[in-house]
Amino acid sequence: MINLSGITLSFGGRVLFEDVSLFIDKKDKLGLVGRNGAGKSSLFKVILGEHQPQGDLAIQPGTTIGHLRQELGQLRGRSVFEEAKTAFTELTKLEAEIERLNQELTIRTDYESPGYLKACDDLASAEERFALLGGDQREKNIAQVLRGLGFSDLDFYREISEFSGGWQMRVELAKILLQRPHLILLDEPTNHLDIDSIQWLEKFLKNYPGAVILISHDRQFLDTITNRTVEISNRKFYDYPCNYSNYKLQRAERMAHLAAAAENQAKQIAQTERFIERFRAQATKARQVQSKMKLLDKVERIEVDTEEGVALNFYFPPAPRAGAIIFEAQNLGKSYGNKQVLTEVNFEIERGDKVAFVGRNGMGKSTLSKIVMGLTSHTGMLKEGHNTIKGYFAQDNIQSLSPQKTAFQVIDDLATGEMRTKVRNLLGAFLFSGDDVDKKVSMLSGGEKSRLSLAKLLLEKYNFLILDEPTNHLDMQSKDILKEALLKFDGTYVVVSHDREFLRGLANKVFEFDSGNVKVHLGGIDEYLESKEADSISETLAINKLRSPNAIDAQGRAGGGVQAYEKQKEYNKNKGKKEKRVKMVEADIELHERMLADIETNMARPNFEAMPDYQKVYERYERLKTKIAALYAEWEKASQDLNQEP
Repeated sequence: MINLSGITLSFGGRVLFEDVSLFIDKKDKLGLVGRNGAGKSSLFKVILGEHQPQGDLAIQPGTTIGHLRQELGQLRGRSVFEEAKTAFTELTKLEAEIERLNQELTIRTDYESPGYLKACDDLASAEERFALLGGDQREKNIAQVLRGLGFSDLDFYREISEFSGGWQMRVELAKILLQRPHLILLDEPTNHLDIDSIQWLEKFLKNYPGAVILISHDRQFLDTITNRTVEISNRKFYDYPCNYSNYKLQRAERMAHLAAAAENQAKQIAQTERFIERFRAQATKARQVQSKMKLLDKVERIEVDTEEGVALNFYFPPAPRAGAIIFEAQNLGKSYGNKQVLTEVNFEIERGDKVAFVGRNGMGKSTLSKIVMGLTSHTGMLKEGHNTIKGYFAQDNIQSLSPQKTAFQVIDDLATGEMRTKVRNLLGAFLFSGDDVDKKVSMLSGGEKSRLSLAKLLLEKYNFLILDEPTNHLDMQSKDILKEALLKFDGTYVVVSHDREFLRGLANKVFEFDSGNVKVHLGGIDEYLESKEADSISETLAINKLRSPNAIDAQGRAGGGVQAYEKQKEYNKNKGKKEKRVKMVEADIELHERMLADIETNMARPNFEAMPDYQKVYERYERLKTKIAALYAEWEKASQDLNQEP
């Protein structure tokens, strides 16, 4: 569908990628990964024709592309539903084309002519595309997509300018999904979505009949949707036929192999350089020296991307001792004008609690965070416990940063003990590199200020933290560093987030926000999501029971249905794990067989046994054969396990 061949893209002397090629098939679900600044968004712009690189870009004629940008202008003048309806401009054109072709075929009588047959083909293609785009189901499809992305039916007819930028971004995403392009390009689509909407979007994209390319820092989102991962690193593309988690395993293998090859190459280069230096002045060796120098000039140095693999270990300072109850609320409420955001909320946060705030956007998560921090008024009672020392992070709460200090000074002023030697590492972990660390706060972007505020929080002594969407401007490595620091934190915290992978293992309580109410769930995010699924099936069965003409019979069927559902749910869960295991072993076999083939190629060379360490190569060859045999045995066992009946 789309083929990039020999592409080189550079800006101001900096090369983003060099002589790279990539083919995108019509059903690919591809995750695009790499460090910030590697060129992921730039690749999107190449595909869209906004950047003109060297090399060839071939797009199959008629291919349609939908692109969700991270920033968009203010939308106004239409209702949410009317704005979503503008997605169907192609449908309107297709309707006109179908009408024209039908009229043409009605009056033509040259049934065997090439022109008549072409008109028939054109009509068939137009009708097929019309059906794919939803055709006469467009209003039903608009409602389904808007609901899936979190809009209520009452929202459909509200003026779109009444909504925040995040909600307007959802409307733009809805338009792309409704257009059904052959290729969808999505750059951080989950940034403005809640957990329910993310899960709906996952299912939509996983089953989407066209191709999808994702840039995302949400691991679970990538894992659920993608079957292919392309990494941009050191100006090259590395293509892996798997999702993100399996890519990480295969990448680790590749990097280990590459590091060994780089080390071996460095030894050979050093040996050659010693020869040149030793015999440079001897006339009898002049020809050999020249030959070695030319050979050295032609050597393509092996580059190893070590930055991602660096282990960084940061932690919060020890939390001062607090009372047994950190916060207690009774009948707490909050309204803005006529809009009641929180109604009679009751909860306790105890010392050592790890709390996740979840729920759809606009349900009061950030409002309750601000109430707890004393930043906004409320009704009802909120009692703060003894010696509670509060720390707070939010995207709109970065005023505490001194505008005249550099990023380095902000962190250096707070660092003590061994952290004083890690200031640049800490800044690097939060994506400040090179000259960025010397920028004044007043010159930083909103995202940079947010990351600096988060890094600053790691150095201040608190025993209670509220982090409101802390991962929005972080890459995966930065999220891992923050998560690890929270896991080691011996105080109490609240995390407001829609990132399920980030929340996994962080919470022992989940506060669910819905229509002004807060419901407390004991357990972590996985238990909460499982309970939501169970609630959903129970509600469905209850509705069916009420509609049934025979309540007793319906109750019996419902009870059996719940048991059958739970049994099937457990079977499906285990089956998914087994399928994942089989695929991982298959990928492992493929990787090891490629490594074995590389060694066999080297062993077939005439001068192989003249190499100084050829015996080690033989030993590695035998180890690989043993490993592959073990992997095949593991694959056979995993396959048998998968095929067992429930």
